[in-house]
Amino acid sequence: MELQNLVKKQIKNLPVYETGKPIEYVAREFGLDPDGILKMASNENPLGPSPKAVEAVKKHLGTLNYYPDGGCYDLRMALSKKWGLKPEQFVIGNGSNEILEFIPQCFIGEGDEAVFGAQSFIVYKLATIFAGGKCVEVPMPNLRYDLDMLRAAVTEKTKLVFMTNPNNPTGCVTKQDEVVNFIKSLPEHVIFCYDEAYTEYEDKEVDLRPLIAEGRKVICLRTFSKIYGLAGLRCGYSFSSPELAGYLNRAREPFNVNSLAQAGALAALEDREFVEKSRAINKAGMKQFVEAFQNMGLEYFAEGANFVMVKVEDALGKFTEMQKCGVIVRPNVGYGLPDWLRITIGLPEQNERCIRELSKLVHK
Repeated sequence: MELQNLVKKQIKNLPVYETGKPIEYVAREFGLDPDGILKMASNENPLGPSPKAVEAVKKHLGTLNYYPDGGCYDLRMALSKKWGLKPEQFVIGNGSNEILEFIPQCFIGEGDEAVFGAQSFIVYKLATIFAGGKCVEVPMPNLRYDLDMLRAAVTEKTKLVFMTNPNNPTGCVTKQDEVVNFIKSLPEHVIFCYDEAYTEYEDKEVDLRPLIAEGRKVICLRTFSKIYGLAGLRCGYSFSSPELAGYLNRAREPFNVNSLAQAGALAALEDREFVEKSRAINKAGMKQFVEAFQNMGLEYFAEGANFVMVKVEDALGKFTEMQKCGVIVRPNVGYGLPDWLRITIGLPEQNERCIRELSKLVHK
Protein backbone atom coordinates (compact mmCIF):
# COMPACT_ATOMS: atom_id res chain seq x y z
CA MET A 1 0.00 0.00 0.00
CA GLU A 2 1.19 3.52 -0.85
CA LEU A 3 2.32 5.54 2.18
CA GLN A 4 -0.01 8.40 1.20
CA ASN A 5 -2.98 6.06 1.65
CA LEU A 6 -1.99 5.53 5.28
CA VAL A 7 -1.87 9.23 6.14
CA LYS A 8 -4.92 10.88 7.70
CA LYS A 9 -6.68 13.22 5.29
CA GLN A 10 -6.27 16.28 7.50
CA ILE A 11 -2.49 15.84 7.39
CA LYS A 12 -2.57 15.67 3.60
CA ASN A 13 -4.57 18.91 3.51
CA LEU A 14 -2.43 20.70 6.09
CA PRO A 15 -0.59 23.77 4.72
CA VAL A 16 3.02 24.24 5.78
CA TYR A 17 3.62 27.15 8.15
CA GLU A 18 6.29 29.36 6.62
CA THR A 19 8.49 30.88 9.33
CA GLY A 20 10.55 34.03 8.93
CA LYS A 21 13.80 33.12 7.15
CA PRO A 22 16.63 32.53 9.63
CA ILE A 23 19.78 34.62 9.33
CA GLU A 24 21.90 31.53 8.63
CA TYR A 25 19.71 30.54 5.65
CA VAL A 26 19.98 33.95 4.04
CA ALA A 27 23.74 34.05 4.64
CA ARG A 28 24.20 30.72 2.85
CA GLU A 29 21.82 31.55 0.01
CA PHE A 30 23.35 34.92 -0.86
CA GLY A 31 26.92 34.45 0.36
CA LEU A 32 26.64 37.07 3.10
CA ASP A 33 28.32 37.48 6.49
CA PRO A 34 25.73 36.44 9.11
CA ASP A 35 26.92 39.19 11.44
CA GLY A 36 25.90 41.80 8.89
CA ILE A 37 22.37 40.49 8.32
CA LEU A 38 19.42 42.27 9.89
CA LYS A 39 16.37 40.11 10.63
CA MET A 40 13.11 42.07 10.74
CA ALA A 41 10.74 39.25 9.84
CA SER A 42 9.55 37.42 12.96
CA ASN A 43 8.54 40.19 15.39
CA GLU A 44 11.40 39.47 17.79
CA ASN A 45 12.47 41.99 20.40
CA PRO A 46 15.43 44.03 19.04
CA LEU A 47 16.69 44.65 22.59
CA GLY A 48 17.32 40.94 23.02
CA PRO A 49 16.04 38.90 25.98
CA SER A 50 15.08 40.27 29.39
CA PRO A 51 18.35 40.64 31.37
CA LYS A 52 16.69 39.20 34.46
CA ALA A 53 15.64 36.16 32.43
CA VAL A 54 19.19 35.67 31.15
CA GLU A 55 20.55 35.64 34.69
CA ALA A 56 17.91 33.18 35.84
CA VAL A 57 18.64 30.85 32.92
CA LYS A 58 22.37 30.89 33.70
CA LYS A 59 21.69 29.85 37.29
CA HIS A 60 19.71 26.82 36.13
CA LEU A 61 22.22 25.48 33.60
CA GLY A 62 23.65 23.11 36.17
CA THR A 63 20.30 21.39 36.73
CA LEU A 64 19.76 20.14 33.18
CA ASN A 65 20.14 16.52 34.28
CA TYR A 66 16.76 16.80 36.02
CA TYR A 67 13.37 16.77 34.36
CA PRO A 68 11.56 20.12 34.55
CA ASP A 69 8.60 20.69 36.84
CA GLY A 70 5.79 19.14 34.82
CA GLY A 71 3.20 21.29 36.55
CA CYS A 72 5.14 24.60 36.20
CA TYR A 73 4.21 25.30 39.82
CA ASP A 74 6.36 28.39 40.47
CA LEU A 75 5.37 30.03 37.20
CA ARG A 76 1.67 29.38 37.77
CA MET A 77 1.95 30.82 41.29
CA ALA A 78 3.61 33.96 39.93
CA LEU A 79 0.98 34.34 37.20
CA SER A 80 -1.77 33.80 39.79
CA LYS A 81 -0.38 36.70 41.80
CA LYS A 82 0.06 38.93 38.72
CA TRP A 83 -3.48 38.40 37.42
CA GLY A 84 -5.42 37.84 40.64
CA LEU A 85 -6.60 34.44 39.42
CA LYS A 86 -6.38 30.92 40.81
CA PRO A 87 -3.33 28.83 39.84
CA GLU A 88 -5.63 26.19 38.36
CA GLN A 89 -6.87 28.73 35.80
CA PHE A 90 -3.51 28.70 33.99
CA VAL A 91 -2.08 26.41 31.33
CA ILE A 92 1.62 26.72 30.48
CA GLY A 93 2.73 25.85 26.98
CA ASN A 94 5.80 25.45 24.80
CA GLY A 95 4.97 28.90 23.49
CA SER A 96 1.35 30.03 23.35
CA ASN A 97 1.38 28.37 19.92
CA GLU A 98 1.25 24.96 21.61
CA ILE A 99 -1.84 25.96 23.58
CA LEU A 100 -3.47 27.15 20.36
CA GLU A 101 -3.03 23.59 19.13
CA PHE A 102 -4.47 22.12 22.34
CA ILE A 103 -7.71 24.06 21.94
CA PRO A 104 -9.00 22.46 18.71
CA GLN A 105 -7.71 19.08 19.90
CA CYS A 106 -9.99 19.41 22.92
CA PHE A 107 -13.06 20.97 21.33
CA ILE A 108 -13.11 20.39 17.55
CA GLY A 109 -14.32 17.18 15.94
CA GLU A 110 -15.37 16.08 12.47
CA GLY A 111 -17.84 18.64 11.08
CA ASP A 112 -17.21 21.24 13.80
CA GLU A 113 -16.25 24.74 12.71
CA ALA A 114 -13.74 27.34 13.87
CA VAL A 115 -14.31 30.96 12.85
CA PHE A 116 -11.48 33.50 12.45
CA GLY A 117 -10.34 36.41 10.32
CA ALA A 118 -8.94 35.57 6.88
CA GLN A 119 -5.86 37.67 7.68
CA SER A 120 -5.30 36.49 11.24
CA PHE A 121 -2.64 34.15 12.64
CA ILE A 122 -2.36 31.12 10.35
CA VAL A 123 -1.97 28.66 13.25
CA TYR A 124 -5.75 28.91 13.89
CA LYS A 125 -6.24 27.39 10.45
CA LEU A 126 -3.52 24.78 10.83
CA ALA A 127 -4.68 23.64 14.27
CA THR A 128 -8.31 23.38 13.15
CA ILE A 129 -7.48 21.32 10.07
CA PHE A 130 -5.19 19.08 12.13
CA ALA A 131 -8.07 18.39 14.54
CA GLY A 132 -10.36 17.44 11.67
CA GLY A 133 -12.51 20.56 11.80
CA LYS A 134 -13.71 23.04 9.19
CA CYS A 135 -12.20 26.52 8.87
CA VAL A 136 -14.51 29.48 8.35
CA GLU A 137 -12.33 32.39 7.24
CA VAL A 138 -14.06 35.76 7.46
CA PRO A 139 -12.91 38.65 5.25
CA MET A 140 -11.10 41.55 6.95
CA PRO A 141 -11.90 44.71 4.98
CA ASN A 142 -9.16 47.33 5.19
CA LEU A 143 -7.00 44.85 7.16
CA ARG A 144 -9.37 45.07 10.16
CA TYR A 145 -11.83 42.77 11.87
CA ASP A 146 -15.45 43.36 10.92
CA LEU A 147 -17.11 42.04 14.07
CA ASP A 148 -20.55 41.97 12.47
CA MET A 149 -19.24 39.74 9.70
CA LEU A 150 -17.38 37.61 12.22
CA ARG A 151 -20.54 37.17 14.31
CA ALA A 152 -22.65 36.37 11.24
CA ALA A 153 -20.27 33.50 10.43
CA VAL A 154 -21.09 31.77 13.74
CA THR A 155 -23.57 28.91 13.32
CA GLU A 156 -24.78 25.93 15.32
CA LYS A 157 -21.70 24.10 14.02
CA THR A 158 -19.27 26.67 15.40
CA LYS A 159 -17.24 25.51 18.38
CA LEU A 160 -14.43 28.09 18.42
CA VAL A 161 -13.91 31.72 17.48
CA PHE A 162 -10.30 32.96 17.34
CA MET A 163 -9.24 36.59 17.54
CA THR A 164 -5.80 38.20 17.84
CA ASN A 165 -5.54 41.67 19.33
CA PRO A 166 -3.45 43.42 18.10
CA ASN A 167 -3.86 41.24 15.06
CA ASN A 168 -1.05 39.39 13.36
CA PRO A 169 -0.12 40.06 10.57
CA THR A 170 -2.11 43.28 10.00
CA GLY A 171 -1.57 44.99 13.37
CA CYS A 172 -5.14 46.27 13.75
CA VAL A 173 -6.35 46.97 17.31
CA THR A 174 -9.86 46.19 18.53
CA LYS A 175 -11.14 48.19 21.53
CA GLN A 176 -12.25 46.77 24.89
CA ASP A 177 -15.97 47.49 24.52
CA GLU A 178 -16.02 46.03 21.00
CA VAL A 179 -14.40 42.78 22.16
CA VAL A 180 -16.63 42.51 25.24
CA ASN A 181 -19.85 43.13 23.31
CA PHE A 182 -18.81 40.59 20.69
CA ILE A 183 -18.18 37.91 23.33
CA LYS A 184 -21.53 38.61 24.98
CA SER A 185 -23.25 38.09 21.63
CA LEU A 186 -21.87 34.57 21.19
CA PRO A 187 -24.10 31.55 21.86
CA GLU A 188 -23.26 29.27 24.78
CA HIS A 189 -21.88 26.47 22.61
CA VAL A 190 -19.01 28.69 21.36
CA ILE A 191 -15.62 29.12 23.04
CA PHE A 192 -13.87 32.45 22.40
CA CYS A 193 -10.08 32.20 22.05
CA TYR A 194 -8.40 35.55 22.56
CA ASP A 195 -4.76 35.69 21.45
CA GLU A 196 -2.90 38.51 23.23
CA ALA A 197 0.62 37.81 21.99
CA TYR A 198 1.28 41.50 21.28
CA THR A 199 -0.93 43.15 23.88
CA GLU A 200 1.92 44.33 26.13
CA TYR A 201 2.89 46.79 23.41
CA GLU A 202 -0.40 48.65 23.91
CA ASP A 203 -0.92 51.49 26.39
CA LYS A 204 -4.26 50.05 27.43
CA GLU A 205 -4.85 46.31 27.42
CA VAL A 206 -8.24 44.66 26.99
CA ASP A 207 -9.21 42.87 30.22
CA LEU A 208 -11.49 39.86 29.85
CA ARG A 209 -11.13 38.54 33.40
CA PRO A 210 -14.56 39.89 34.42
CA LEU A 211 -16.16 37.84 31.63
CA ILE A 212 -14.30 34.73 32.74
CA ALA A 213 -15.53 35.37 36.29
CA GLU A 214 -19.09 35.59 34.92
CA GLY A 215 -18.73 32.10 33.49
CA ARG A 216 -18.18 33.05 29.86
CA LYS A 217 -16.30 30.48 27.79
CA VAL A 218 -13.20 32.58 27.18
CA ILE A 219 -9.56 31.52 26.85
CA CYS A 220 -6.91 34.29 26.90
CA LEU A 221 -3.44 33.47 25.59
CA ARG A 222 -0.16 35.28 26.21
CA THR A 223 3.49 34.68 25.34
CA PHE A 224 6.98 35.44 26.63
CA SER A 225 8.29 35.46 23.05
CA LYS A 226 7.55 39.05 22.13
CA ILE A 227 8.00 41.93 24.58
CA TYR A 228 9.97 39.78 27.05
CA GLY A 229 12.36 38.70 24.28
CA LEU A 230 12.29 34.96 25.04
CA ALA A 231 11.25 33.56 21.65
CA GLY A 232 14.12 31.05 21.69
CA LEU A 233 13.01 29.53 25.00
CA ARG A 234 9.40 28.87 23.92
CA CYS A 235 7.08 29.65 26.80
CA GLY A 236 3.52 30.94 26.81
CA TYR A 237 0.38 30.58 28.86
CA SER A 238 -3.38 30.84 28.90
CA PHE A 239 -5.93 31.69 31.54
CA SER A 240 -9.59 30.75 31.57
CA SER A 241 -12.03 29.09 33.94
CA PRO A 242 -10.58 26.23 36.02
CA GLU A 243 -12.80 23.82 34.09
CA LEU A 244 -11.59 24.98 30.67
CA ALA A 245 -7.97 24.98 31.83
CA GLY A 246 -8.44 21.49 33.20
CA TYR A 247 -9.42 20.12 29.80
CA LEU A 248 -6.51 21.88 28.08
CA ASN A 249 -4.08 20.46 30.63
CA ARG A 250 -5.29 16.96 29.73
CA ALA A 251 -4.02 17.55 26.18
CA ARG A 252 -0.66 18.79 27.45
CA GLU A 253 2.17 16.28 27.33
CA PRO A 254 4.34 15.74 30.44
CA PHE A 255 7.31 18.13 30.76
CA ASN A 256 6.17 20.22 27.77
CA VAL A 257 7.97 23.36 29.05
CA ASN A 258 11.68 22.95 29.75
CA SER A 259 13.31 24.09 32.98
CA LEU A 260 15.25 26.98 31.40
CA ALA A 261 12.09 28.35 29.82
CA GLN A 262 10.28 28.20 33.16
CA ALA A 263 13.14 29.93 34.97
CA GLY A 264 13.47 32.62 32.32
CA ALA A 265 9.75 33.31 32.14
CA LEU A 266 9.47 33.55 35.92
CA ALA A 267 12.26 36.12 36.10
CA ALA A 268 10.99 38.06 33.07
CA LEU A 269 7.66 38.67 34.79
CA GLU A 270 9.51 40.87 37.28
CA ASP A 271 11.48 42.79 34.66
CA ARG A 272 9.15 45.77 34.37
CA GLU A 273 11.96 48.12 33.40
CA PHE A 274 12.76 45.98 30.36
CA VAL A 275 9.10 45.87 29.32
CA GLU A 276 8.78 49.66 29.54
CA LYS A 277 11.99 50.17 27.57
CA SER A 278 10.81 47.73 24.89
CA ARG A 279 7.48 49.53 24.62
CA ALA A 280 9.19 52.93 24.28
CA ILE A 281 11.61 51.69 21.61
CA ASN A 282 8.69 50.21 19.72
CA LYS A 283 6.64 53.42 19.79
CA ALA A 284 9.54 55.47 18.49
CA GLY A 285 10.26 52.91 15.78
CA MET A 286 6.68 52.84 14.58
CA LYS A 287 6.76 56.62 14.21
CA GLN A 288 10.04 56.34 12.32
CA PHE A 289 8.54 53.91 9.80
CA VAL A 290 5.34 55.89 9.39
CA GLU A 291 7.24 59.06 8.52
CA ALA A 292 9.42 57.13 6.05
CA PHE A 293 6.45 55.49 4.31
CA GLN A 294 4.74 58.85 4.02
CA ASN A 295 7.86 60.36 2.47
CA MET A 296 8.04 57.46 0.00
CA GLY A 297 4.34 57.83 -0.85
CA LEU A 298 3.58 54.24 0.13
CA GLU A 299 0.35 52.85 1.54
CA TYR A 300 0.96 51.43 4.99
CA PHE A 301 -0.75 50.12 8.13
CA ALA A 302 0.82 50.87 11.50
CA GLU A 303 -1.48 50.70 14.48
CA GLY A 304 -0.47 48.15 17.11
CA ALA A 305 1.99 45.37 17.97
CA ASN A 306 5.71 45.55 17.14
CA PHE A 307 5.57 45.56 13.36
CA VAL A 308 4.27 47.59 10.43
CA MET A 309 2.74 46.66 7.10
CA VAL A 310 3.63 48.39 3.83
CA LYS A 311 2.19 47.95 0.34
CA VAL A 312 4.66 47.83 -2.56
CA GLU A 313 4.71 46.69 -6.16
CA ASP A 314 6.19 43.21 -6.61
CA ALA A 315 6.39 42.64 -2.86
CA LEU A 316 7.83 39.13 -3.26
CA GLY A 317 10.55 40.44 -5.55
CA LYS A 318 11.44 43.21 -3.13
CA PHE A 319 11.53 40.66 -0.31
CA THR A 320 14.22 38.77 -2.25
CA GLU A 321 16.14 41.91 -3.21
CA MET A 322 16.22 43.11 0.39
CA GLN A 323 17.68 39.75 1.46
CA LYS A 324 20.51 40.31 -1.00
CA CYS A 325 21.18 43.55 0.87
CA GLY A 326 21.20 41.67 4.16
CA VAL A 327 17.76 42.74 5.41
CA ILE A 328 15.11 40.08 6.05
CA VAL A 329 11.44 41.17 6.07
CA ARG A 330 8.27 39.08 5.72
CA PRO A 331 6.09 38.62 2.62
CA ASN A 332 2.40 37.94 3.19
CA VAL A 333 1.43 35.74 0.27
CA GLY A 334 0.23 33.00 2.62
CA TYR A 335 -2.19 35.45 4.22
CA GLY A 336 -3.74 36.51 0.94
CA LEU A 337 -1.83 39.82 0.96
CA PRO A 338 0.64 39.38 -1.91
CA ASP A 339 1.30 43.13 -2.26
CA TRP A 340 2.23 43.70 1.38
CA LEU A 341 5.41 43.30 3.39
CA ARG A 342 5.43 43.00 7.17
CA ILE A 343 8.43 44.58 8.89
CA THR A 344 9.37 44.08 12.52
CA ILE A 345 10.20 47.31 14.34
CA GLY A 346 13.84 47.35 15.44
CA LEU A 347 16.28 49.76 17.02
CA PRO A 348 16.52 53.23 15.40
CA GLU A 349 19.63 52.39 13.37
CA GLN A 350 18.12 49.07 12.26
CA ASN A 351 14.93 50.79 11.14
CA GLU A 352 16.97 53.37 9.24
CA ARG A 353 18.90 50.69 7.38
CA CYS A 354 15.71 48.84 6.46
CA ILE A 355 14.07 52.07 5.27
CA ARG A 356 17.13 52.97 3.23
CA GLU A 357 17.24 49.61 1.43
CA LEU A 358 13.48 49.62 0.78
CA SER A 359 13.64 53.19 -0.56
CA LYS A 360 16.33 52.20 -3.07
CA LEU A 361 14.05 49.45 -4.42
CA VAL A 362 10.90 51.60 -4.45
CA HIS A 363 12.64 54.36 -6.41
CA LYS A 364 14.63 52.06 -8.70
